[in-house]
Amino acid sequence: MPRPPWPHTLRARLTAGLVVLLAVSCAAVGVAAVLELNGFLTGRLDQQLREAGVRFPASLEHVGRLPSDHDGDEDGDGDTRRQTVGTFGARLVGDTVTNAAVVASGGRTGTVSVSLGERDSRRLAGLPADGDGHTTELSSLGEYRLMAFPGADGDVLVTGLPMEPVEATVHRLELVATVVFGAALLVAGFAGALWVRWSLRPLSRVAATATRVSRLPLSSGEVGLWPRAPEADPRSEVGRVADAFNTMLGHVEDALTKRQASEERLRSFAADASHELRTPVATVRGHAELALLHPGPVPPKVVRALERIEAEAARMGEMVDDLLLLARLDAGRPLERLPVDLTRLVLDAVTDAQAAGPGHRWTLELPEEPVTVTGDAHRLHQVLANLLANARLHTPVGTTITVSVETDGTTAELKVHDDGPGVPADVRPRVFERFAHGERRRTEDAPGGTGTGTGLGLSIVAAVTEAHGGDVTLDSVPGSTTFTVRLPVRPPAADRP
Repeated sequence: MPRPPWPHTLRARLTAGLVVLLAVSCAAVGVAAVLELNGFLTGRLDQQLREAGVRFPASLEHVGRLPSDHDGDEDGDGDTRRQTVGTFGARLVGDTVTNAAVVASGGRTGTVSVSLGERDSRRLAGLPADGDGHTTELSSLGEYRLMAFPGADGDVLVTGLPMEPVEATVHRLELVATVVFGAALLVAGFAGALWVRWSLRPLSRVAATATRVSRLPLSSGEVGLWPRAPEADPRSEVGRVADAFNTMLGHVEDALTKRQASEERLRSFAADASHELRTPVATVRGHAELALLHPGPVPPKVVRALERIEAEAARMGEMVDDLLLLARLDAGRPLERLPVDLTRLVLDAVTDAQAAGPGHRWTLELPEEPVTVTGDAHRLHQVLANLLANARLHTPVGTTITVSVETDGTTAELKVHDDGPGVPADVRPRVFERFAHGERRRTEDAPGGTGTGTGLGLSIVAAVTEAHGGDVTLDSVPGSTTFTVRLPVRPPAADRP
């Protein structure tokens, strides 16, 4: 069973609550008025019945006798003329109704006999002869207010008046109350909605400001002047919320400004340090190479040490270049924006990878037509080379590595898939972070695995891809690992400026 709709906004809830409370109040007033009126009119009927007494029911049995027979007909024809039209009278002896009639008009000719059913007789016989009013349903007459009195002959005399006038008056009051209260609820609901909306207008402004703030890019970049919530009466709850919200925005803005300044200093340091380290690293490498070219005899241990110095200097040089590239990308340095044939780039990169990893199986899945993107060919080649090197270095010999290119006309997808052991679960969430290493590399069980990565290759992939307006994702399970690079396709010549 579906739940009834419930308003979600504070304004709607306050308006609905106001209307519900007013409806409950109106219903309580209406019910009280109807019950009070019904009781008042019923009491009036009881009073009329007591004033009329038993003259009419007593006259039903002894019609035509002398005034001195003490049968209740001493006033002669005045018995029915003094009765209200619709007055009911009945005489009971034991549990048997001997006579029953209703006054239709003045005079004796206005008396109409009533035929009562067995159920009506039982109801009349069950009335206590205490002179109190009782409401009873008579099948042939409808609902009546009846009173029973003990007669002079040991019989019971019942007199009554119809309830129809009382019911008609009460129903009319119910109709009038329904119309009036309904109109009052409509007017109160509309006026209440306007009042609540006006009262909550400062809170709506705070919510609108919070929505604008939530859409600001806060993960990185320079923080500008944030919007503030309009000032409100500080004595009200909404005013205190707005003041606290603005204070919180000020604290957050200061914190982000300090974070941005710290990031800028860190980027500047990384760029400067990388730039300054290139020369001494190149010098160390050059001296090591020069020492290895010495014509005289050199001890084997010295040769080994010089070779290690040269290798580590080369590795350090690559790391410095990677750090410098990341620092430049973080600083927003623009890349080249030229047409790049992605399929040709894949062919060249896979050819180089085959030469570096002949023990792996390399396959290509390329479309028939070239896929062209706009970007920096050298950096895109570096993205693909890093992905292929990652797949080669972190999978065992014999692993199949598949490179594919797909496009839907607007986006090009470059996928590098391997059927190796997969990326460890603890590394996947941070695989594109800088210097991200897992506790166990994928090559630990791979014969010939070198594990010489610096932890910057995939971070460069992510940074270069984002600089080209694309994104890179990882989907890895044991036996299937796929890196997917999405890049915008170069627009047709007719669409280019």
